[in-house]
Amino acid sequence: MSMREEVFSDIQKLLERVFNQSPFYGKKFKEAGFRLEDIKSAEDFKRLPFSDKDELRLAYPLGLLSVPQDEVVRIHSSSGTTGSPVIIPYTRQDVEDWATMFARCYEIAGITKKDVIQITPGYGLWTAGIGFQAGCEKLGAMAVPMGPGNTDKQIQMMIDLKSTVICATSSYALLLAEEVEKRQLHDKICLKKGVIGSERWGDLMRNRIRTELGIELFDIYGLTEVYGPGIAMDCECHEGMHYFDDFLYFEIIDSETGEVLPDGEVGELVITTLKKEAAPLVRYRTHDLTRIIPGKCSCGRSFPMIDRIIGRTDDMVKVKGVNIYPGQIDSVLRDIHGVSSEYQIIINHVDGKDQMILRVERLPEAAPEDLEHRITEVFKKRIGIKIDVETVVVGGLPRSEKKSKRVFDYRDK
Repeated sequence: MSMREEVFSDIQKLLERVFNQSPFYGKKFKEAGFRLEDIKSAEDFKRLPFSDKDELRLAYPLGLLSVPQDEVVRIHSSSGTTGSPVIIPYTRQDVEDWATMFARCYEIAGITKKDVIQITPGYGLWTAGIGFQAGCEKLGAMAVPMGPGNTDKQIQMMIDLKSTVICATSSYALLLAEEVEKRQLHDKICLKKGVIGSERWGDLMRNRIRTELGIELFDIYGLTEVYGPGIAMDCECHEGMHYFDDFLYFEIIDSETGEVLPDGEVGELVITTLKKEAAPLVRYRTHDLTRIIPGKCSCGRSFPMIDRIIGRTDDMVKVKGVNIYPGQIDSVLRDIHGVSSEYQIIINHVDGKDQMILRVERLPEAAPEDLEHRITEVFKKRIGIKIDVETVVVGGLPRSEKKSKRVFDYRDK
């Protein structure tokens, strides 16, 4: 997507702020040999270095701060499961901007102030729950701020308060859908829509949640470093997720070379925040794989679109010399009759060779040996390697109230 003049004007204002007020970017750009006056065009902007989560970790706790600390009204943090957490500060305006984008997300999904929105993602340092709630309040709808877990209570509230919208990770939405099915509560719930985010999910899982809860599903996208969820949203046409180009500038790059790719090509999403005050980000590598969808959506909205997230650059595992993404597993299983949506990949190194086991859930009508044989054959044909397949009954793999862990790599790194 070529950069519009007004976007470059926003970028120039942003760069002026970060060169002068962000110790993090001031140092980074100076070390890379850039001065503010060097950035005169969109092409010059493409020469600026990328930022990455590892650098943000090194800025712990408040090294990203670009305003006086007394202007900060809140902080959020990434989980820090793979190192120091990243702390992101927010000014009052940042909080307001995020709520504005989130309310837009609900509106794009056709959700109105008459809806009752049950919010199951976590509250606290994590950006999820509070983002869903702030957007809901800005929209004027009724929030039911449950947070994760306590499925009995979730279902009771869903029935008693007649919740019409469920906000959840896909893993927890599936768990709720299975419980509703098991308890035969379809005629007691009033759900119409699901707003699902925080992890990549395939068509099999999508179809199960949609069918078992009887709702229309909408993908929502975001990440802690860039406000949180609510920066891109699926609409009623389900052709892609609209992102808010008045707040954010999106680029898609080749993750190996860093080259900016044309619209329509799949690569890594890079985000620049145009209006963020407390912790602006310039050319931030998300590691999420998607593409900018060329042209306009059938819905007629002017916001541009990205495709569903198909995986992450760091999701990839290399087995027997072949690169494998979880998204490829989804596409293999989608075309095999008799499997449920849930799977696990277990990788070991045995007798000098990589060994991969794909564990999947089988539907009651499927014969285990036949199903295992069919999956092995299709996997070999599509992905190019021979694997071992184990099938278990539906419900035999663990369910999660947050995100599901699917890849277990036990090889020595």
